Amino acid sequence: MDIKAYMQQVGREARAASRHMAKADTQIKNQALNAIADALLRDANALLAANNRDMEQAKQDGLEPAMLDRLLITAKTIESMADGLRQIASLPDPVGEMGDFKFRPSGIQLGKMRVPLGVIGIIYEARPNVTADAAGLCIKSGNATILRGGREAFHCNQAIALCVSEGLKVAGLPGTAVQIIETPDRAAVGELITMSEFVDVIVPRGGKGLIARIAADARVPVIKHLDGICHVYIDEEADPVKAIAISDNAKTHRYGTCNTMETLLVHETVAELILPPLAEIYAAKGVELRGCAKTLAVLPQINEATVEDWATEYLAPILAIKIVSNLDEAIEHINTWGSHHTDAIVTENYTKSRQFLREVDSSSVMINASTRFADGFEYGLGAEIGISTDKIHARGPVGLNGLTSEKWIVFGNGEIRS
Repeated sequence: MDIKAYMQQVGREARAASRHMAKADTQIKNQALNAIADALLRDANALLAANNRDMEQAKQDGLEPAMLDRLLITAKTIESMADGLRQIASLPDPVGEMGDFKFRPSGIQLGKMRVPLGVIGIIYEARPNVTADAAGLCIKSGNATILRGGREAFHCNQAIALCVSEGLKVAGLPGTAVQIIETPDRAAVGELITMSEFVDVIVPRGGKGLIARIAADARVPVIKHLDGICHVYIDEEADPVKAIAISDNAKTHRYGTCNTMETLLVHETVAELILPPLAEIYAAKGVELRGCAKTLAVLPQINEATVEDWATEYLAPILAIKIVSNLDEAIEHINTWGSHHTDAIVTENYTKSRQFLREVDSSSVMINASTRFADGFEYGLGAEIGISTDKIHARGPVGLNGLTSEKWIVFGNGEIRS
């Protein structure tokens, strides 16, 4: 295959399709989303069989447990994909929204209109559910998309793509509005991230190495996050029951996700109350603990943490623990070692919670809740195209609004500039 020629053709078709998608009626887009959801549920057995083929190959290839966790889909996963698409369909359509109107002294009326970005390239590893989520969000936001899934999920991605194609046809939308790259050749990625004439934005979802490479080589704007080094800080005025439940869930609900807690910070006055029962919970679930010197004094059976532990996204049953003297020290640690993804405080003190919200420089900041809630579906976005730790355009879970932009619109009645 001539990769460059193939990708140029994909790009041309996506650009043409984007013009149709930009003017598609909301009802038609919703029809496509619901038809895709129906097809996913109908073909659930075929999707599971395809995923099983991918899982078997992945195990033979020696993929790490975190990657296998991301690759696996179940009947519940398929139901969640369908529910996510229906939720996207139920959300207000941002395209065409107008607001911020004001009259200028010249007599013109000035405002803004929300419009699609155009063509979105999405590069992702392992997770086949991204195929459905990304397609759904791009369809509803009036964009065309080029999807490049990882080779480890090839069969499942193709099976999901058939459902997406069927839904687009049912609604009378161009099938090229959602294209999945049909070659695992990495050269296709190199072409995709440099086709600025066809692609308006790139969204990478995967490991740090993949995202760093794309951010370095892309000639197209990138919406990204590199790491998910998330923290939970247990304050001296935390409710112990809440603190233990949140710390357990934030770490053990799933190990291979970017919103999983990787470092637990505990105020020194409650460490002896909180850490022993938490350590028992973690031990029962096979979580390795690594602590600072103060933590080792409370939990002498655990391993000593190194500086590298504060800067590591484990994506595994490993947790770093540090005892801190006050809220300021906790915030300083998070802003120094965190990845600006998601961080939480457990406290009953309103003033401290407000300080945490103001001063922690992350895309999602939480009070008395698990970091695992940092997710497009949980935020009511229907799904997410990814998480952005950037500060320009989109931040946090990127849903429909994050896939649109604004343009200025002017209403006049014959005014001319003097």
